[in-house]
Amino acid sequence: MDTIILQDKAKILIEALPYIQTLSGKTVVIKYGGNAMLDDAIVETILQDITLLKYVGVNPIVIHGGGPDINALLARLGIESQFHEGLRVTDEATMEVVQMVLTGKTNANIVSRLNKMGARAIGLSGKDANLIEVVKKPPRNGVDLGYVGQISGINVKLLETLAAEEYIPVIAPIGIGPDGHSYNINADTVAGEVAAALRAEKLMFLTDIEGIRMDPADPDTLIPVISVDHIYRLIEQKVITGGMIPKVMGCIKGIEQGVHRTHIVNGTIPHPIILEIFTDKGIGTMVTR
Repeated sequence: MDTIILQDKAKILIEALPYIQTLSGKTVVIKYGGNAMLDDAIVETILQDITLLKYVGVNPIVIHGGGPDINALLARLGIESQFHEGLRVTDEATMEVVQMVLTGKTNANIVSRLNKMGARAIGLSGKDANLIEVVKKPPRNGVDLGYVGQISGINVKLLETLAAEEYIPVIAPIGIGPDGHSYNINADTVAGEVAAALRAEKLMFLTDIEGIRMDPADPDTLIPVISVDHIYRLIEQKVITGGMIPKVMGCIKGIEQGVHRTHIVNGTIPHPIILEIFTDKGIGTMVTR
């Protein structure tokens, strides 16, 4: 029995081999956050996946969110959380909380845990070396979003330098404006822009459902592969709504700018990254041109 189990493990490694060969030396951008961060045991497997990628020659870049922790701290401080079209309305008080949670807690925690696994992770926000330059996002349908940034530039050289030195950049989605002020940015948008700027091989969004569904309420209607045109039709039909819109638009942005493959994957199951990119079947939705 032990021999059979070992042979099965060997088959898994052999199945992964062509994918490892294809991705060796390539960049994979991973957006990780929200509900994918709530179960500590699952978090551990995601960070193991990211560490493994680096050790087999892939260059992972992690962009994280932190919505649940931000909401919890805002609630404790008596500050109401407001959203418009999937984006957080960010006044000055909210911006202080966002920055405190993302850079002071979430980013530092991810970096610490990756390093404990033997990786060489380095924490960044968009303010470091002007990594993410932004301008204030204009009002949407008459709603002023406050300190929400629209990305105007990515410091590609910094990320390429870190990857070449075997670091894993872990990025908090906070940008720097021309006025020197901090701006909140949707983490899905940051992931799409970073992947596009780097012309990454893959862009992955870890979320709390399996991927894009024809019926959002029915897990059996998962779409394994979807085109950009089909996504636009589903948005018009209001099948894709709310917080899923920044994810799919991040996928589209990446593909339009040269990213080869983009994926939306369930980040609430163990080892979602490895299951999606190192197995024949995969587990989520792949977006194609």
